[in-house]
This record gives sequence, C-alpha cells and structure tokens, in this order.
Amino acid sequence: MLAGCTIIPKSTAPGPPVATPPTMPSATTAAFAGVARGPSVGALSVSAGDAASALASFVESCPQLLRRDDASGLTVAADWRPACAAARGWDAARARAFFATHFEAVRIGDGRAFATGYFEPEIAGSRTRKPGYAPVYAMPPDLERGWPDDVPQAERSGRAPLSRRLPDGSYVPYFERAEIEDGALEGRAPVIAWAADPVELFFLQIQGSGRIRTETGEVIRIGYAGQNGRGYTGVGGVMRERGLLGDGPGQYPGSMQGIMAYIRENPEEGLALMRLNKSWVFFRELTGDGPLGALGVPVRRESSVAADPNFVPLGAPVWLELDRREANGLWIAQDTGGAIKGANRFDTFWGAGADARAIAGGMSGRGTALVLLPKGAVERLTSVR
Repeated sequence: MLAGCTIIPKSTAPGPPVATPPTMPSATTAAFAGVARGPSVGALSVSAGDAASALASFVESCPQLLRRDDASGLTVAADWRPACAAARGWDAARARAFFATHFEAVRIGDGRAFATGYFEPEIAGSRTRKPGYAPVYAMPPDLERGWPDDVPQAERSGRAPLSRRLPDGSYVPYFERAEIEDGALEGRAPVIAWAADPVELFFLQIQGSGRIRTETGEVIRIGYAGQNGRGYTGVGGVMRERGLLGDGPGQYPGSMQGIMAYIRENPEEGLALMRLNKSWVFFRELTGDGPLGALGVPVRRESSVAADPNFVPLGAPVWLELDRREANGLWIAQDTGGAIKGANRFDTFWGAGADARAIAGGMSGRGTALVLLPKGAVERLTSVR
C-alpha cells in the first residue's frame, strides 16, 4: 500500500528474519472459519494512547463502514450505526471506555495470527524523463475486464479477468512485468513521474503506495490505482526456496533489506528474479495527509492494519497479541493486500521514515487475534450456529 527515505542496500541493519506465513485454513469467509466469543473488551490491556489513536481511525472509517457490504458475513451496516453515532462524542481520554462500551470480541477460527508490516516508501525521481529512470505509470486506457478469446465459454464464470482490449474489441492477457519494463506501454499509458531506481520502484509497487521526491524538492504522493491482472509472485519466497535467504555463508537476511541487497549485488540474477513477479501496479497521484487504504481513508502509523475483508469487516477494530511487542495492541482494519489472505492474517502499517522501513521490513509476528464487533452482533452470530 504504501518511507520517508530511499531504500538502501545491505549496509542498513536488517530486521529479524521474515518467516514464511503459515498455511491458512481453506474456509472462504469468517462465517465458515467459525466464530467464538472472546474475552470482554474491558479485560484487554489496551493502553490509553493505543485506544486514542484507534478511536481517531475508527471515526475516519465510519462513513465508509456504514455504506459498505461486509463480505465476512459478520455484520450488517445497521450493527455499526450506534458505535459510529457515538464515536465523535468520546474524547481521546475516554477512548478505552468507548471500545469497552460499544464492542464485543470474537475469535475467528482458532485465532492464531500471523502479521507482517508495510510502510510508505519515499524514492528519488523526476517529473521529466531522464536516462536510466523508470516510468511510474497511471492506469492505461486499454486495461479492462474481458474474457480473452482463448478462454472456453464453459470456463467463463464469475467476473472477467483484467485484460488488454484490442482495437477490434477482443481481449488478450495484459502485458506482464518484463514486457512493461521492456517498453510495451511506452506511449500507451500516462506517466505520473520517473523513478531514479527501478529496484526501488519494484518495492514501492509491493507496498502499493509511496512518495517520489524530485530533484527540485517536490514530493509526489502516489497510491494504488490498479494492477495488470497478472499473478503476484513473492520474490522472498522464491529466494527462500533457492536457499538464498538464511543465516549461513553466502546467504542474505530474510528481510526486505536482505532481499534488496541480493538484487543490488547480483543485478542480472536480481532482474530475472523480479521479473518472476509478473504483476505490475499502476498508480494515481494523491493529495491529502496520508496514503489511502482500500477503505478509501488515510492509513495511520501503528493504527491501521490490512486484513482479508472476507474475514474482517473493513473498519472494524482488531486486537493483536504477538511475539513482536511493537505490533501488539488495538488496530483498525482499513486496508487489504494481495498477500493478506485468510483468517487472522494481518499487515501492520508503520508510516514513513527510516524506522518505519526497518520495522516493516523485518516484521514477522505470531500470536493471537480478536476482531471487535458492535455489541449485539456476537449474540446473533452465535445463536445461529
């Protein structure tokens, strides 16, 4: 989705190794994963500062929360109206009491959580084209949803995939990363800016949004606009399979910093590795005081978390107790992510800056999670079972 600094190679102290995410259950929504009543919200050790920042983010989320359908099956819009109506009347000093008054906790599935981290990168760039700079593309006009001709009618179920519309109105798969890097979109798609380092742009795409600082000092904030419809491949997972990450001789730390160090120190192999990820992210230029998450509101450092909307209503509070203390506490689910799938899988947001990059790049927390729902929703859910 979303550092107030340029990403640099191995000289940066890496965070703890990033573990492989656990295999998630096959349930497709929270209702199928199972819902159990959790402890009372008042019994949770929510700090005053944590509650205050979560309350501010919850207030920002309410307009969208009240108009969105909840894909998780846990709530309906009417469930949220009392808490949203009351939220603006509670000041920060009483934020803990607000959550204890208006919410109940549930455990989704077995409640075992895995959390990573993301941040808002800042990379060097330019408004004008320069040698060696990579284009930061806005959405191309020929990217649409449509069934390529080679997909049999019998297999065309659900929503059509993102494809490239040809002049004759037919569709083919959209250009993949290697084709775009080789110039397939030159003259076909608007260019917002030019990134000084293609490696930094690659990782900015993984974050989903960020900042470009030009040579004149202008800061261009960009956010996710769309994707080319091609599958996402995590380069860290590939490196792990190849034995490139670890603590042994010749291996690199299993963090974002370690992955970037390998790519920079092995440019040919690094380019081939990045191109295994055929996904390409398109951006739009943003205004405002923070990067926007999938809920359409700004995500906030140590308050916003990405979750799978099939298991957590976007806008809902989430309580995490992990083996990474900095990620413990109360969060608001305001974002999603391509790799954030399944029950109790979260991506914590750490803002911008060198510390944000270090924390997010090495974040790998395991523990338990609770989802906070408006009072009354839990009784309905548990009585139906």
